[in-house]
Amino acid sequence: MSKRNQPQTTAPACRLAISQQALDETGLEAATWQVLVESIFPTAKTVEGVLLAVRYCQARGLDVMKRPVHVVPMWNRALGREVETVWPGIAEVQTTAARTGQWAGMEPARFGPEETRIFTGQSKTEAGWQDMQVQVTFPAWCEVTVYRLVGGLRCPFTETVFWEETYSRLSGGEVPTAMWVKRPRGQLLKCAKAASLRAAFPEEAGYTAEEMAGKTIDGDLVAMTVAAPAVPEGRPEAAAEHEAAPELDTETLTQIEGLIIRAAKSRAWASAQDYFKSRFEGPVLAHALAELNRAEQECLAEAA
Repeated sequence: MSKRNQPQTTAPACRLAISQQALDETGLEAATWQVLVESIFPTAKTVEGVLLAVRYCQARGLDVMKRPVHVVPMWNRALGREVETVWPGIAEVQTTAARTGQWAGMEPARFGPEETRIFTGQSKTEAGWQDMQVQVTFPAWCEVTVYRLVGGLRCPFTETVFWEETYSRLSGGEVPTAMWVKRPRGQLLKCAKAASLRAAFPEEAGYTAEEMAGKTIDGDLVAMTVAAPAVPEGRPEAAAEHEAAPELDTETLTQIEGLIIRAAKSRAWASAQDYFKSRFEGPVLAHALAELNRAEQECLAEAA
C-alpha cells in the first residue's frame, strides 16, 4: 500500500487546540496534550496556562502527569479580568519538605469556633456582572504545627490562619468560590498546612495553589508565574512601558543580586519573594521583585 493511500489517524478534538510546533517545543505528543487538557488541568481556560504548568514542571524536574502544580485563575485589578497563573499544590510542598530529610512530623489541626456569615457581592460571568448571595458556616481559624530537625533537635513551627483572611473570592469581590463554600474546613486546613510548612522550611516551601486561588494581583502581590500577559486591551504600548529603577546603593544592589542568584540555584523563588517583602519597601521592593520575577522567567525559558 502506498504511503498516499494509507489510512490517516485523526486525534480527537481538543477544547484547547495547540499547534504542532508548540508541542514539539515542549516535547509533548498530541495524546499527552489531550490528557493534560481534559484530565490533569480540566479547568484551565487557555493554552498558555497549560503550557506554563508544563514548563514549570520541566524546570523543576517534576512529573506534570502527577499534577504537582495547578493552573489558578487570579483577578488582575489593573486589567479588570482574570489571568491564569501556576502554583504548586499542598501535596508537592509537603513532599518537597519531606525530601530534605529534616521532616519530623505534623500534629493534627486545631480549629477555632464555627461562624456563619452571609456574603453578598457581584461575580463576573460570560453574561456580565451578576449579583450573588451565599451563606457559609466556617471555622474562624485553623492552626497546624510542623516539626523540623534543627541541629538534631525536633523543633515545632506553628502557624494560625484565619478563614476570613484566607478564603478565595470570586472575581476579586467578597463572595467565596465554590470550593470554599463546599469545603470550608478542608480548604482552610490546606492553607494552614502550607503556612506552617513555609515557616519550618522557608528555603523549600512557597505559597500554594490553595492559598492563591481567588486572590487579587495588585501592587501588593506578584504572581509566581503568569500565563496571560498583563497588558490592558486597547493599550498595546503598555507592554513597552517600564517603571524606572530606583537609585540604589552598591550594598543594596549586591544584596538583591546575591539572593536572586541563590534563589535561581535552589529554585526558591517564593522564599526570596518573602524575604524581599520583609526587608524592603516602596520603590526598592518593587525593583527587587521585578528583578526576581525576571530571573525566574529566564530560568523557565531556558529549561523549556
